Amino acid sequence: MNLQNSQMDVERSYAKPLVAVTIALAITGYFTLFWPTFSDVTQWTFLVHTLLGLWATALLFPYIFYHFRRTIGLRRPWIALSGIAAALTFMAIAATGMDIVLIGQSEARHWIFQTHVWLATVIIIVLLLHVAFHVLSLSDRRKNNEPNRLPSLSGGLKKTVISHLFLGGLLVFMATGIYQIRPNPYNDSPAVTPYVYAYGNHPFRPSETETSTGGFLDAKRMGSSERCATCHQEIAEQWKLSIHAQAASDKTYQTNINLLAEKKGMEATRYCEGCHAPAALLSGQLTAGGKLDTPGHLQEGVSCMACHGIDRVEHLQGVASYRFKPPQPYLFDGSTQAVPLFVHNLLIRLKPEQHKADLARDVLAAPEMCATCHAQFMDKAFNDWGWVKMQDDYMAWLNGPYSGQTRQTFAHAEQRRCQDCHFSLQLGKDPSANQDGQIKTHFSIGANTAIPWVTKNHTQLQRTQEFLQADKMRISIDKPNRADAIESARYVDSTLIASTEGPAYSYLGENVTLKVAVTNAQVGHAFPGGTTDINEAWLHLLVMDGQGMKIYESGYLDQDNNVDESAYFYRSIPIDRKGNAVWRHDLFNMVGDSFKRIIPPGGTDVTSFVFKVPDYAKGPLTISASLKYRKLNNRYARWALKDDEVKLPIVEMASTSLLLPLKIQPEVVKQAQ
Repeated sequence: MNLQNSQMDVERSYAKPLVAVTIALAITGYFTLFWPTFSDVTQWTFLVHTLLGLWATALLFPYIFYHFRRTIGLRRPWIALSGIAAALTFMAIAATGMDIVLIGQSEARHWIFQTHVWLATVIIIVLLLHVAFHVLSLSDRRKNNEPNRLPSLSGGLKKTVISHLFLGGLLVFMATGIYQIRPNPYNDSPAVTPYVYAYGNHPFRPSETETSTGGFLDAKRMGSSERCATCHQEIAEQWKLSIHAQAASDKTYQTNINLLAEKKGMEATRYCEGCHAPAALLSGQLTAGGKLDTPGHLQEGVSCMACHGIDRVEHLQGVASYRFKPPQPYLFDGSTQAVPLFVHNLLIRLKPEQHKADLARDVLAAPEMCATCHAQFMDKAFNDWGWVKMQDDYMAWLNGPYSGQTRQTFAHAEQRRCQDCHFSLQLGKDPSANQDGQIKTHFSIGANTAIPWVTKNHTQLQRTQEFLQADKMRISIDKPNRADAIESARYVDSTLIASTEGPAYSYLGENVTLKVAVTNAQVGHAFPGGTTDINEAWLHLLVMDGQGMKIYESGYLDQDNNVDESAYFYRSIPIDRKGNAVWRHDLFNMVGDSFKRIIPPGGTDVTSFVFKVPDYAKGPLTISASLKYRKLNNRYARWALKDDEVKLPIVEMASTSLLLPLKIQPEVVKQAQ
């Protein structure tokens, strides 16, 4: 009897606090689930809920052991079945709760959280049934002289429950109050004072950027991508290889931005830095006395927050025309100390809804988002001349077949956004993975082969080359079919007379005209896009005879690695007010273009090449045509990289070839009159 009482005491020591903690778990869980606002109180409550869950898990298993050992011989099937169901449900709740604590929530594994929530409701029902079956069995228990109450919960249960609820509430109240006196980790005032308003009373002009506060923001709000990497490691590793991450540290950009600061003052650099280094712009670094190479923005470039902190597009003319809005802070936001940082990241993993709402805003999936930086104009306030339209990949996309907003039809009629090509989906284990386990890649693959070549990032260079060669552009040569009728003394089969297409061949000593067509097949915007003044795309045509002797070539490279000046280029040549070429990309001197040749999306450009077949040529002629691309033309690259020997990689985006037979022109036999 003493042994039985001793076992009952042990069971009660687990049962009463377990019931109290379970009630507290239900209250805190449903509070955080249904409370409409995200606040410090809800976050502290969620932390308390997590601690209570760990405590309940620690109490659960020994209680189940002692309770089942005591009741295993009792023959009351409904009580036993409901008890087993309650135990299994409790263990499932504990398992899903531990999974959420250790791994966190994610889109792909959201079912675990949903299961946890639904099981919390199921356990209440099962426990009520278990108690109800106990009550219904009272008459049988009286006959057997058993206690009329739940024995493991008798004595002081009410006091235990009240004390636990009071303790939990007090903990939330005290933690919330103490947290309010924590000093603000952010200093949202200009990094350099006095701050010069050189382009009106707006702090960021000539950049078109806005902030939700209307003023400056601490650089830490835009930077600190390493913080993001603590959870999003896979995406962060991709981002580090990207052009976005190197948008500010790129050597050519640094040459240009320093030239701009030298010629027009530090305040003028706001025009560029809004897209290349938002942290520098929004923190108020770009004024007299400021720096262009602070580690806080130079190594981050277009950081994680530079895009994910945007909450709306101000307009579609570009020049950083976005509004930045900091996310609602989780507890200990901005802290660098180990324990507060751990709590901060834990809360994001446990309760990521607000994090997702703030950093995965709908604007990120809209093509208009890209227009904020991949469109550009300049006005009189900046170039002292007048309004000049510059690059605009967004409008080129909008007017093309992939936007779904024109009457054009094309081989790929479905809508395709900027993000679908440049941030394609792939399988990944990042917390942001969708329900199919796919993540948005953050290599930001485009057409920039220069940066990965300079930084010796071979994998990114290869990835970019493969992207450029993935049937984005197509090239073809029209056969030089002969339209003239050939008279000869030879017999011609009558079946050949009905042919609607003349044969393609050439005579020795004859001029040959070749038509080459280049099609923008799968580039969503015009080709070339972006900085067409310093990009270099051209046609290379090579004609060789049967013995390998070169007959004709256009678009060759000379011994100094320069492209043949007479080549057929796709590019623009901006000019200044005196008509001189603005070849250094110092676009603040630009007033227009003297030349521009691009191919719109879905469009085809056709040009002709003429060459003479020498009398000594041996047939057939092998005619090869290819579309070459080099990020940065030689002249600009050597100036910007300060290297007269630099040889940037050239990508062959598309190629084709044609065999042209050669013949000796026969004498025409005239029919006798």
